[in-house]
Amino acid sequence: MKAILITGIGGFLGRHIARHFVANGWQVTGIDALADPQLGTNIRYTQLALPSPALPDFLVRARPDVCIHCAGSASVPLSMSDPANDFRANVGLTFEMLDALRQHAPKCRFILLSSAAVYGNPKTLPIDEKQHLAPMSPYGFHKRQCELLCQEFSRIYDLPTVSARIFSAYGPGLRKQVVWDICERLLTKGALSLKGTGRESRDFIHPADIAAALALLAEKAPADGEIYNVASGRETTIAYLAALLASTLGVDATAKFDGEVRAGDPLNWRADIGRIAALGFAPGVTLEAGIAEAAQWVRRNADNPVRCAGK
Repeated sequence: MKAILITGIGGFLGRHIARHFVANGWQVTGIDALADPQLGTNIRYTQLALPSPALPDFLVRARPDVCIHCAGSASVPLSMSDPANDFRANVGLTFEMLDALRQHAPKCRFILLSSAAVYGNPKTLPIDEKQHLAPMSPYGFHKRQCELLCQEFSRIYDLPTVSARIFSAYGPGLRKQVVWDICERLLTKGALSLKGTGRESRDFIHPADIAAALALLAEKAPADGEIYNVASGRETTIAYLAALLASTLGVDATAKFDGEVRAGDPLNWRADIGRIAALGFAPGVTLEAGIAEAAQWVRRNADNPVRCAGK
């Protein structure tokens, strides 16, 4: 049985990734700062707030074959207001993990959860991994620095590393970002006012597909510091997303846009997923099916939902 370590296992993606690897027969160990992330059975969990002097001994005991690094900050707005904290939570923690693995688990394959934020506003669509990088936020710059650290440790210390540029993740369990925000406003206000023009677009990907992509990277990627887009390959405008969510939730509301784009936000994204497709990846969850699942989860978890058709 292969052993995998997931940092930040108590977070949105960490939980989904852990379940996928458990279901596929891996021995899953997780660390997180949370006291009790309630992960369920068949997952070994240790509360460990990184950086920690206990990490080396932990790695010696755990002996992971693969480490998926989910820990860190994942907020563009917070990175704009507090770039120092974002740097520590992303670049600082990534260095600590890589250096500890170099010394105590040098054969462990390290998979970084990077972000499409490194691209900024791409000049052309779809975006491939060779696209010019122009981050628009501290978060984007810091994720790029994390990728460079992975390449440094791969080329200088022969640590096997891979960077996965995650595009717009959504799904049940995520209490922030655009799908949650739109659903909560529809359910609590019955109306929808949003920033931007509605023509902004994202490449949305369900966590089940992210987990499947990471499993391929864990097994098949060369792991010599290379980078992969992890996305659906489909472009979706925010106007379409808002209409889809309103229809799914049974709320009679049309989104109104204020024309102002939030600082740090790119305009349009659609990924070229040819590189990871060559390893065998194909998205398995359609946007419509994934949105229906996510919307119903928000309905069950939003505060004071208004009465809507189909509730």
